[in-house]
Amino acid sequence: MKKPNIVFIVADDLGYADLGCYGGRDAVFGPVSPVLDGLAARGLKLTQGYANSPVCSPTRFAMITARYQYRLRGAAEEPIRSDSRGSSALGLPPEHPTLPSLLRDSGYRTALIGKWHLGYPPHFGPLRSGYEEFFGPLSGGVDYFTHCDSSGRHDLWDGEEDARHEAYLTDLLSRRAVDYVERMAQQDAPFFLSLHYTAPHWPWETRDDAAKAPAVKDNLFDLAGGNIHVYRRMVHHMDEGIGQLMAALEKHGLAENTLVVFTSDNGGERFSDSWPLVGGKMDLTEGGIRVPWIAHWPAVIAPGGESRQLCMTMDWSATMLDAAGVSAAPGYALDGVSLMPVLRDAAHSFDRPLHWRMNHRGQQALRHGDWKYLRVDGNEYLFNIPADERERANQARREPERLAQMRADWEAWNAGMPAIPPDATVSLGYSVKDMPQR
Repeated sequence: MKKPNIVFIVADDLGYADLGCYGGRDAVFGPVSPVLDGLAARGLKLTQGYANSPVCSPTRFAMITARYQYRLRGAAEEPIRSDSRGSSALGLPPEHPTLPSLLRDSGYRTALIGKWHLGYPPHFGPLRSGYEEFFGPLSGGVDYFTHCDSSGRHDLWDGEEDARHEAYLTDLLSRRAVDYVERMAQQDAPFFLSLHYTAPHWPWETRDDAAKAPAVKDNLFDLAGGNIHVYRRMVHHMDEGIGQLMAALEKHGLAENTLVVFTSDNGGERFSDSWPLVGGKMDLTEGGIRVPWIAHWPAVIAPGGESRQLCMTMDWSATMLDAAGVSAAPGYALDGVSLMPVLRDAAHSFDRPLHWRMNHRGQQALRHGDWKYLRVDGNEYLFNIPADERERANQARREPERLAQMRADWEAWNAGMPAIPPDATVSLGYSVKDMPQR
């Protein structure tokens, strides 16, 4: 079979149950995510898929390298801040092999349309790490209309040239993705498109809210704004754009042999729906790391599949390399594990321990089989996740031997990772002074 095209769609701060196919409620205007719901129905939905981190840039390091993010200094920032411009340390080293660079070197055309958040030029950037084309913001968050970051600096780029457009960012990214497919359809090489939306990340703006932009320019966290109705409309705008992209693939006869993957960089923010999970962005409880995982590839994936296979972001990256027949670079063994057997047969499963750590609150976690070890603020917990997805029934005292074994397993894994640097930063946009805890 000809090498597949690959489209990697990533939402920003999407909650586990924000999509209809993951149990999300309809909005006042109707279904929030009909396009993504359809992709799940015609493809594979994974219900135990996790992000590599509960915050943006660390997950993106893992996503682009197919390796644990902890191996790279920039990923110790939780997250990389816009004031790190000029830093030669806080970013993705151009010499490190990446998913796009490995695919490019094997004959793929490559493009990133959307959020980068892996360091700033001149030391770092998408065009230095395997992408042939780039259109989007470099920082962690921008206004949807002015395209300025939290410091007020304009942050929308076409390659490394400042790009000025008067349009809603989600729509700009969708249109650019459609244009890319139209162009790729005119040539013979397979293509890899990373479509990394900023939606539904703050500020809370729908495409009808241009007049709001001046009011939030000095604090994009938009602490006095937003509600579930605005939030669901933002998700819907993204879903509409994905529909336009899928229509372009269908129009050119490309959908059959295109692997389309959808996920989120971490769990939900303040208006997200993560039921039945607890927690959100910055937390290693389930709501901060378990996210939607959808795969659509008619040539390989049977419709209507559902899998409980444990997996995390970097496994998608390893899967894409495997699908393209591309091996890891020498000296850079992958931590991600290919899910190709699961894509071919949703009933297939394999043992897959998953490890996390966070500087924030000294968090540690290990999911292995049904069980999860968790440490937060020095307190240890043990949960049987299928029986207690809300992580409310701590089994640590009932299962001391299991707790000790999982703690030892986590510590053995952690010993193989670089230590958290003492100068690594944790940045929180708000606290209990702004809103009550979850």
